Amino acid sequence: MLRISIDERPHWREQAKAHGFEFHTMYGEKYWDESAYYQFTLKQIEQDLEDPSDELHQMLLHLVDLVCNDESLLQRFAIPESQWELVTRSWRRRDQALYGRFDFSYDGKSPAKLLEANYDTPTSLFETGYWQWLWLEEQVKAGKLPRNADQFNGLQEALIERFYQLHKFHRGAPLHFSCCKESIEDLGTIQYMRSCAMEAGLKTKQVFIEDIGFDDQHFVDLDDRKIQWMFKLYPWEFMFQDEYSEQLSEAKVQWLEPAWKAILSNKAILPLLWQTFPNHPNLLPAYFEQDKHKVASSESGYVKKPLFSREGANIEIRKDQQLLAQSAGGYGEEGYIYQAYSPLPKFAGFNTLIGSWIVGDKAVGVGVREDKSLITQDLSRFLPHIIVG
Repeated sequence: MLRISIDERPHWREQAKAHGFEFHTMYGEKYWDESAYYQFTLKQIEQDLEDPSDELHQMLLHLVDLVCNDESLLQRFAIPESQWELVTRSWRRRDQALYGRFDFSYDGKSPAKLLEANYDTPTSLFETGYWQWLWLEEQVKAGKLPRNADQFNGLQEALIERFYQLHKFHRGAPLHFSCCKESIEDLGTIQYMRSCAMEAGLKTKQVFIEDIGFDDQHFVDLDDRKIQWMFKLYPWEFMFQDEYSEQLSEAKVQWLEPAWKAILSNKAILPLLWQTFPNHPNLLPAYFEQDKHKVASSESGYVKKPLFSREGANIEIRKDQQLLAQSAGGYGEEGYIYQAYSPLPKFAGFNTLIGSWIVGDKAVGVGVREDKSLITQDLSRFLPHIIVG
């Protein structure tokens, strides 16, 4: 695993504008960065990232079944009791899911260590599935990269195929795509997802979360059209607290992601993974509040994470009683978990994180983020990768 500098394509900003990649720069900061790339060997991709992702995914599904059959665990995951039936019923029906993303600490030598499982509203899809592949093709054509350079990137094809499979369960009903209005990144993500669904032959519609109404029986869009099937880039923990939370059970919407993903997007899954599969090479020791002393005094230090944290919010990293890093945010009232600290590897002074994508039940690609900060957050830069050797 190497980080290699390379000339930027001179036209990429105009190209991004033409392709609707509006969030390549956010708040004046570079998000997409093609001044360098990460190079992996095929062995590193297949044995160190792809195979562990497939295995961890199956382990997660095992835990969903465990949680759905144990009310004390549902309580520990801070899922409101009023929503237990919605969550467990969606699992017992095996409501179909679309995707997820693992975040790994990986240096190219040691086993990848799972930091988080993002299985409800993961982003960075467009830049992983489409944009970095376009970069690869053009840089190979320009002679800047070897002709045999490849990429672990079947994400877009897998999404289209998965939408095609899911369409069989919802023939005739349009798939609504939704996110909040204020996020240009979220809007770009659902527009990309929508294009994949349309490529699979689905009828689609878009409606913002803020514009969804309820007509006494159904959720409806701005045209008063009944919403029967919806992809939402909006977390379940928010939906459980929103104005229409009591209507979630009666509205009879098939959600992507389904309600059982509220279990897998929850950081409480990390101590449960460690408890169920202790000493697994791709897991870090993790504990609930009452057992935090098991990592709080360890030499490696520990990371304190809220159960619902997203985009690196409200994270604390401590080692030897010292606070190494801390991030702001609005999470924490729901409780915390404590995970052994596994520092991200440094390349050229940047802390590097690997995102490994699952579509359906299969690992299909990776994306690379880096930051000067120890904590990866929403503005951490995205860099392309290649496979050689």
